[in-house]
Amino acid sequence: MLFTNRDLFVDSTKAKLNDSPVLIKLRDIVKTFFNAAGNFTALNGVSLEIMQGEFISIIGKSGSGKTTLLNILTGIDRPTKGEIYIGNTALHKLSDEEIAVWRGQNIGIVFQFFQLLPALNVIENIILPMELHNILPRSERFERAKYLLELVGLSDQSHKFPNKLSGGQQQRAAIARALANDPPIIISDEPTGNLDGPSAEKVIQLFEDLVKYGKTILMVTHNQDLAKRTQRTIVISDGEIVDSYRTNRGKKVV
Repeated sequence: MLFTNRDLFVDSTKAKLNDSPVLIKLRDIVKTFFNAAGNFTALNGVSLEIMQGEFISIIGKSGSGKTTLLNILTGIDRPTKGEIYIGNTALHKLSDEEIAVWRGQNIGIVFQFFQLLPALNVIENIILPMELHNILPRSERFERAKYLLELVGLSDQSHKFPNKLSGGQQQRAAIARALANDPPIIISDEPTGNLDGPSAEKVIQLFEDLVKYGKTILMVTHNQDLAKRTQRTIVISDGEIVDSYRTNRGKKVV
């Protein structure tokens, strides 16, 4: 069975979450880390709404709280205080086991350093999340992986191991893996940080295409030019959102 664009990007997005245009709500999120060296508040009263189908960049200096915000959104970190709603799910009320199941169904994560498993070839890396979460029937997983490789332009690289791919190819394979279970939300932390200009351009173009198909993408980046390619930019400083503005190919929209 081959998956059409509609199968991949539209129907399941609505089914997994809801039809409200507001997809993500953070209310007064505080995240404090406690250790022997003293307490550190990484997020301090963050409130934010993200619409379904938005492409958002998150910028700020190192240590400003960007990655912690992503970890809160994915459920990797739990808020010390505050509430987080994604679709109809109150994420802050779920147990660790419930969050793990929810994340496998609803979030695709793209890492800066790819995190492909070196002992598996490319198509096996993409199939692995399907095996772990058992959402798709086993008979459909290989064809879906092939489709995703075609989507990211790597259909001719499916049986190569990650160390035989360029950095840009590895990142596109990582994006295909993030899409394995058709999550409505893609979270990406510095996805182009280790790529050259042409490879970074292919990744950002792929994100733009995914947004057209209904995906919601949040991308942390230090690259101002890439931030201008998103629909909205959120600026974080010292654990707080200090600015949020819409962009139009680099022009601030009032």
